[in-house]
Amino acid sequence: MNLSDLLAAFGLFLVLEGIAPFLNPQGVKRALARLMELRDRELRIAGLGSMLVGIIILFLVR
Repeated sequence: MNLSDLLAAFGLFLVLEGIAPFLNPQGVKRALARLMELRDRELRIAGLGSMLVGIIILFLVR
């Protein structure tokens, strides 16, 4: 893996992150408001789950 792979992955991340606010800004606002209602523990568990899924995907692709 080199710097161009890292930059390509970051660029793809930005594109994917931008799709929801572009297509449905009100939905994103509602989702963020619901996130504010979560307890820290629930948010940490969701973050850990997301990281684990990402690691598994990277392992399978590489």
